[in-house]
Amino acid sequence: MEFMSAREAAEKWGISQRRVAVLCSENRIDNATMVGNMWIIPATAEKPIDARIIRYSQSDGQKVKPFLKWAGGKGQLLAEIEKYYPFRDGTITKYAEPFVGGGAVLFDILSKYDLEEVYISDINAELINTYRIIRDDIDELVTMLRTMQSEFVPMDTEHRKVYYMAKRERFNDLKVNGNESVNIEKAALMIFLNKTCFNGLFRVNKKGLFNVPMGSYKNPMICDEDNLRAVSDKLQRVKIVCGDYRESADFIDENTFVYFDPPYRPITDTASFTAYTENLFNDEEQIELAKFVDDMHRKGAKIVISNSDPKNSNTEDDFFDNIYSSHSIKRVEASRMINCNSEARGKIKELLISNF
Repeated sequence: MEFMSAREAAEKWGISQRRVAVLCSENRIDNATMVGNMWIIPATAEKPIDARIIRYSQSDGQKVKPFLKWAGGKGQLLAEIEKYYPFRDGTITKYAEPFVGGGAVLFDILSKYDLEEVYISDINAELINTYRIIRDDIDELVTMLRTMQSEFVPMDTEHRKVYYMAKRERFNDLKVNGNESVNIEKAALMIFLNKTCFNGLFRVNKKGLFNVPMGSYKNPMICDEDNLRAVSDKLQRVKIVCGDYRESADFIDENTFVYFDPPYRPITDTASFTAYTENLFNDEEQIELAKFVDDMHRKGAKIVISNSDPKNSNTEDDFFDNIYSSHSIKRVEASRMINCNSEARGKIKELLISNF
């Protein structure tokens, strides 16, 4: 019987060598044999059918969902975005999301596909700390959130306001002066504030301090333990980075699907709310991102970018049509639900831009 190496099989089947090794270790390739530290495979072996299908962490089939409400969250656009998922043939085995935010697309992909490597990042240090704590310290986090829920929910409105403001002040103190020893508490406070603040906003002032007032929820779910533990399980093999999107360049290659969801370009001159961090993302930054997308395109990655459609307010505004002129641009309908002005919520067009 003639044999081929894992590298030769990878080239023959159009998948990564690492994926071939995984298939061998899972006994998915008949008569594959480990010789020394390498796999040898019958030359006549056929590429196994990709068995990576939808699997949820919860035994009852509950879908893993974002643990935070996040401005610009993509839950409502998932049906459109998932049309771009390129994982079915097994050649795209990695996923990168350099502006992870609330992670709606991330958790949809983690729920549906068993990928070799996943990379997420964001420049919001408190957000990334919360992802890491959920992954690494879920028991302690759940204990803190249970306590906050049991204390906060039974209170009347006035006592809730006092409690909320104390927690907000503590969060800001940790944000400015904290160290690694209090990261679990900071993550718990991040979730608490998100579940109890006005409209689920995460907004900071020029000093970087969280400044959103309390919301008016009757019975907020502060500790969604089942989902948090499911999320923790899904994050175990995810690389979590606090940093600029450019740091993802070393991870991204021809086997990677990348979803970029940057801070949206304001639709109007007055709609300039982008303060989810102390940093703003202006037109110059949007142009720099487009150049980075072109660089990753040349690497062979499959890429999707989302943003607001400036034609909502000015049909002559071709900003994104110009900077992404070499890519495919699709306009889809969406609803803006997080806005301090209720009249500004409603149906608008958003852009989905892809290089394939």
